[in-house]
Amino acid sequence: MVTVKLALAVVLLPLLAAVINACLPGKTNKASGWVSTLTILCSCVLSVSVFFKTWNQHDIHQQWLWFTIGDSQFHAGVLLNNLSALMLALVSLIALPVHVYSTAYMKNDRGYKRYFTYLSFFCFSMLALVLADNVFLFYAFWELVGFSSYLLIGFWYTKPKAILANKKAFIMNRIGDIGLLVAIILLYSQYHTSDIGQLFSNGATGAALAAQMPGNAQWIVCIGLFLAVAAKSAQFPLHTWLPDAMEGPTSISALIHAATMVAAGVFLLGRFYPVFTPTELTILAVIGCFTAFMAATIALTQNDLKRILAYSTISQLGYMVMAMGIGAYASSFFHLVTHAFFKCLLFLVAGIVIHEVQHIKDEYQLDIDPQNILYMGGLRKKIPLTFIACVIAGLALIGLPFTSGYLSKDSILIQSFEWAEGKGLLHELIPVGALVTSWLTAFYVIRLIVKVFFGEFRLMEFDPGIKLHISDGNWQYRMPLMLLALCSLFPLFSYNPVLYEKAWLFNGFPLITGLDRVNIYHTIIPVLVNLVSILIMYWAWAVYMKKKALPFPETGLLFKFSYHQWYIDALYEQIIIKPVIALSKLARWTDRNIIDGFIHLLADMGIVGSKIAEWIDRYIIDGLLHLVAAIVLAIGNFARRFQNGRVQYYLFSMIAVILAIFIYKTLF
Repeated sequence: MVTVKLALAVVLLPLLAAVINACLPGKTNKASGWVSTLTILCSCVLSVSVFFKTWNQHDIHQQWLWFTIGDSQFHAGVLLNNLSALMLALVSLIALPVHVYSTAYMKNDRGYKRYFTYLSFFCFSMLALVLADNVFLFYAFWELVGFSSYLLIGFWYTKPKAILANKKAFIMNRIGDIGLLVAIILLYSQYHTSDIGQLFSNGATGAALAAQMPGNAQWIVCIGLFLAVAAKSAQFPLHTWLPDAMEGPTSISALIHAATMVAAGVFLLGRFYPVFTPTELTILAVIGCFTAFMAATIALTQNDLKRILAYSTISQLGYMVMAMGIGAYASSFFHLVTHAFFKCLLFLVAGIVIHEVQHIKDEYQLDIDPQNILYMGGLRKKIPLTFIACVIAGLALIGLPFTSGYLSKDSILIQSFEWAEGKGLLHELIPVGALVTSWLTAFYVIRLIVKVFFGEFRLMEFDPGIKLHISDGNWQYRMPLMLLALCSLFPLFSYNPVLYEKAWLFNGFPLITGLDRVNIYHTIIPVLVNLVSILIMYWAWAVYMKKKALPFPETGLLFKFSYHQWYIDALYEQIIIKPVIALSKLARWTDRNIIDGFIHLLADMGIVGSKIAEWIDRYIIDGLLHLVAAIVLAIGNFARRFQNGRVQYYLFSMIAVILAIFIYKTLF
């Protein structure tokens, strides 16, 4: 079919770009950037075409024979439904401005060609993951997404922090990958098919597979899937790799955090949703809510610009996982889509700010961290477009009206209260936690904006003579900002700026659990959320602009607890990393001193035995042989004397022999 061919072209074009770039000469060949950008532009156009041909139409599922084992045939192909069509368009739409931005952001980097080769391969992996219709093929592309992100996080491989960060991301994602592999194997053993279309033929609204599986197998499958989601989408307790992954280029952070790697976990939940029981979904909701709250509290006190945004991403992913847990399937993907645009915009803004502060640092030889917001301030007058873009993205992240974030976040909050209605206090803590998280988001967003763009430029304290020669950059910076800023507003998703039910996306994903509409929540929650958010925004403005006192001083326990990221990394260091290192040292000592010692003892014994055998061979066996040979030689030499050719000696010998025989016979 034409649609399938278009979808395959969407996937294969970035792979083609990666191959072409790998073959181009030189390390800084600027053609590589435009090869990648043009191919992703074509992919973007084709993916939008596929979206309109597929959205709310019949599903398209085309397969080809992959391989055969015995009587079992495995097919691989393309599965196009609302979910895959949406993700296909989203990934390419986010990747396009990132590519354009990168052509300017990376122009002076010595690894320019390598960067775009990795970037194109990363996009290929994610796009292929979205279309895969076979669980084993899905797993293969899942691994490729992890591998390509490993390459990009550690792109600046000469920086020790970058190497540690990509190792940490790779290892923690291996935990999730093991879980996913176990889940896939168990699903295949239970249903004897690897076809996603057959496993989930009715999509997310179909009968739950969980009821058809043995209890133990079903629990193991869900634990495995949760580990995969927690690792890729940075949910507690496997979330600690994502803030460290900021060591890669900022443009890569934008892509990873917006619509690719971290979105893969939520996409996995959407694909495998019927496997989960209501109890397991409730556990997902609890973990998602806790992750959202925890990450928001940490973002309140961080000073690294990209780390604040990283914890913000973890918090928003927690919202998505929580939404899946409460049955708000459509709201989860709605928030994934809106979040992709405004979070990508925030990271691109951060890239411009960091890039310009780095220039100032290099020009004036300052000993500062260009990502630390404590060294910024007053930049709105110098980079006004970047400031406006940051404000739009920040308001969308807070979820204020007329932004896309308002529609998607309110849908999750309202449905969480509807879900908890009448279920008891423990269930009601989930929507309350989500509500508090939303207010915390308002505080740290305003803190970030004030610290970066308002007040005086704090680097003047280092050198009063600093001149700010900075700007928003050329069109390669400006155009992605403007495009993403427009996509962060409500018109892209709904003609109604305040009613999330009017968004077109809800037509494609019906509610899973049939949440009852409680009209009062549709009025009270939006008013409460936004009214309190505005008050908190003003409070944050007063604290950081007017220097009002913080409720929790920086020397206080709560501040330190947040600043040190709940001490989770330190806890892992003490209870996991150090014991593992100690165990590995013990294993190394055992291997070297006991196992190797025993082997060396056997070797020494073998050497001694071989020396004894050599002596026996040389002096006994060879000696005996030499003795026999000497005797034979002596006999031969003796006998040879009788064969001298003289007849008289022969006669003498005969007479001597006869005489000897006569004497013997006579005597004996």
